[in-house]
Amino acid sequence: MATTTTTRNPDPLPAGVDPCDLPAHGHKALHLAEARERIVAAIVPVEGRETVSLRSALGRVLAADVRSTVDVPTHRNSAMDGYALTGADLPASGTASFEIVGTSWAGRPYEGRVDRGQCVRIMTGATVPEPTDTVVMQEHVRMVAGNAVIESGHRIGQNVRPVGEDIRRGDVALGAGTALTPARLGVLASIGIGAVEVRRRPRVAVFSTGDELASAGEPLAPGQIYDSNRYSLHGMLLRLGAEVLDLGVIPDTREDTLRAFESAATQVDMIITSGGVSVGEADYVTETLERHGRIGFWKVAMKPGKPIAFGHFGPALFFGLPGNPVSVMVTFYHVVRPALQALMGATEPETPILLRATCATRLRKKPGRQEFQRGVFERDATGKYVVRITGHQGAGVLRSMSEANCFIVLPLEQGDVEPGTEVDVQPFAGLV
Repeated sequence: MATTTTTRNPDPLPAGVDPCDLPAHGHKALHLAEARERIVAAIVPVEGRETVSLRSALGRVLAADVRSTVDVPTHRNSAMDGYALTGADLPASGTASFEIVGTSWAGRPYEGRVDRGQCVRIMTGATVPEPTDTVVMQEHVRMVAGNAVIESGHRIGQNVRPVGEDIRRGDVALGAGTALTPARLGVLASIGIGAVEVRRRPRVAVFSTGDELASAGEPLAPGQIYDSNRYSLHGMLLRLGAEVLDLGVIPDTREDTLRAFESAATQVDMIITSGGVSVGEADYVTETLERHGRIGFWKVAMKPGKPIAFGHFGPALFFGLPGNPVSVMVTFYHVVRPALQALMGATEPETPILLRATCATRLRKKPGRQEFQRGVFERDATGKYVVRITGHQGAGVLRSMSEANCFIVLPLEQGDVEPGTEVDVQPFAGLV
């Protein structure tokens, strides 16, 4: 695609002035929590539904309540290998001897009589025969002359799982808006569900802007660099279950930027760009959004990633992320990810876990922005949680993400952090 050159000539900025602190586009920087609240309030979940098999449902969001047609468990069963007996026959002191009249196996219950003073050998998961109501685990039973001898100290009802202990027939096992995790797939399988109705996958278009960018696998022209952002975004979106439309690298012109917006908006639910959201001479993303769409905000008080545009273009949600690769990943996880979960119809988007750890290195930080430094989180020799940064924290140093296993989360008004100070840590588990 041919590139046209359009020149804008803003006055040069004074030394030390951050262009993101200027009142460009008439927007001030929002706190991160406020930005997320605005985004979630603006989102209407996708409407389409489909029925998928349980094996294909991981990560999908239920479109309707799932009620159980069975009790789980369906029968009283044993939580232990041991001996089933009537609890009233347990000795208050000393010992009691029980005649063993049979065995109840998992899937092959004992169907004979069990009188007072008798017991049945029972396996874990096997049906507890009537009228017995107690299981004594085998480690607490001595065999004497073919009988089971049990000492005092046991209680009536122990080691017996009642009918419906987990789920009762007619109960809502999982509600609409529930994101399906491996454990929740197991819950559905436990009530005999083989297929579920889920919301369709959201469709997301991704493109980068910048004449300096080349796609992986292409030769580099003079002055070019490889675009890593689309590949990181593609991976993050796939892990969340989105359908991804990759529109490639868009040249830095008003016309090409507008065409990319218009093409994407007819095909997807969300558009994500990287680059072009600052106030440079060829940054047309936010300008296009303001002129032809609706802008919600343009800056968030966070580092890395302060220039981030949110709004709508036609029917599609829009996120304009910064061009630096670390900024792209940080803003995606803390701004786009909860928005995408809400778009998928999840009623309870996952909240990142925060832990406390002792910082082993000095951290440089200026008050005024919430900061996400990349760190390695581990236990020291004493078992205490400690964290250290992964070297240089520049927004263009992508290795700081690839070598890290957590974000070190520094609050808005935090200044420099000295070694030995406790800090908040957000593990990557579940994110990256």
